[in-house]
Amino acid sequence: METIPVTRWNWWLPQALATLLFITLTTRLVMVLLFYVGKPLPSSSMRRHLTTLIVLGSGGHTAEMLNLVAVLNKDRFCPRWYIAAATDNMSLARAKVAEESGTEKAEGRMLQGSKYMQIYRSREVGQSYLTSIGTTLVAMVHALWLIFKIRPDVILCNGPGTCIPLCIAGFFLKVLGVKRVTIFYVESIARVRKLSLSGLLLYKLHLADQLFVQWPQLKQKYPKVQYVGRLM
Repeated sequence: METIPVTRWNWWLPQALATLLFITLTTRLVMVLLFYVGKPLPSSSMRRHLTTLIVLGSGGHTAEMLNLVAVLNKDRFCPRWYIAAATDNMSLARAKVAEESGTEKAEGRMLQGSKYMQIYRSREVGQSYLTSIGTTLVAMVHALWLIFKIRPDVILCNGPGTCIPLCIAGFFLKVLGVKRVTIFYVESIARVRKLSLSGLLLYKLHLADQLFVQWPQLKQKYPKVQYVGRLM
């Protein structure tokens, strides 16, 4: 009987493990795309709180998002984690004001508190694409750490570039089978004729479970989106 030399074994084993890992992840990715992406929240989620991660952006993105959050069922979508870029000094403050002004009471009791965090921005305005490679990698690692820490049931976002690494990290959790993270993307009302870069990436990469638009011509151009009319 032939004996496999140790050197051959040492070369073959890592290659076999890498191939097995690749096949497993590929199979899992196909399953996620076929059976999870675009599907409604599971019925079991109707009977429990949903940890919700809300991505804020500077300027109009935050204003639109806070308008959406105002009509959420606060008793179901809680606790709520608000996340904004580390260089955004206004959005989290506005979210805190909105939460406090809403009193956050239901049936005479205080709801679970909201939490606020910041994330490194992938690319600053005016930053060169070459130097943005490093900052994007840092933002991706930070996003993975945040998602693994929070383990949200829902990610709600509406356009800022900050949402991309968070959505990728959430999708990664779903592929690994760690947790089913449902990603809802609501395109800004300012986008009338075409999706924003963030929306287009989520659409093309099939990262968002539901992608909502507010103008009918976007539905004609991107047939897989959901047209919901004007929300503002």
